[in-house]
Amino acid sequence: MPPPAAVATLIQPEIRTPRAFDTERVEAAVRELLAGIGEDPDREGLLDTPRRVAKAMREMVGGLEQDPSTHLSKVFEHEGAEGDLVVVRDIEFSSLCEHHLLPFRGRAHVVYQPAADRVVGLSKIARTVDVFARRPQIQERLGTQIADAIQSHLNARGTMVVIESSHMCMTIRGANKPTAEMVTTTVRGSFVRNRAARAEAMALVRS
Repeated sequence: MPPPAAVATLIQPEIRTPRAFDTERVEAAVRELLAGIGEDPDREGLLDTPRRVAKAMREMVGGLEQDPSTHLSKVFEHEGAEGDLVVVRDIEFSSLCEHHLLPFRGRAHVVYQPAADRVVGLSKIARTVDVFARRPQIQERLGTQIADAIQSHLNARGTMVVIESSHMCMTIRGANKPTAEMVTTTVRGSFVRNRAARAEAMALVRS
């Protein structure tokens, strides 16, 4: 059964081929930004800022050049029961809000019910989180992309992704609420249909 159109639209960034990172173009844009805010990009303290920003930006959006299948294709044999759960909690991440290009940081918790014959190393779950976090993002899409990748590549019976994070676009500007946090939950497969399994997974995340 094909996924709903809305889901297909959300996961497009996972499968598209991005343009190569253009360092010179980013540096030129930073110089223009500095001039635009009334600064002198040629003063001593700012001379190397475009280069530094380009280097930092390339690291922060490095997930655009990565494919989650690189990590999730390395599976191990597993002989388990249908109700088994795998939980990886407190995966710290940082991402870049695509609305203001300001960071948001937090923790992702990933739960999945393995297929009868395969599991993946726990470090690969953390690396998958980073693949999607290191892109211009919104938190809702981040959870969707992580869950869909695990569900698809591992053929999992069910997947749940809970993300808790603090957004600088909320804490240092606009509403200026420094203690505000955002929590999102994404569920797939058996966790959609089975409320008891979903409650058990959430209890393990919160314990």
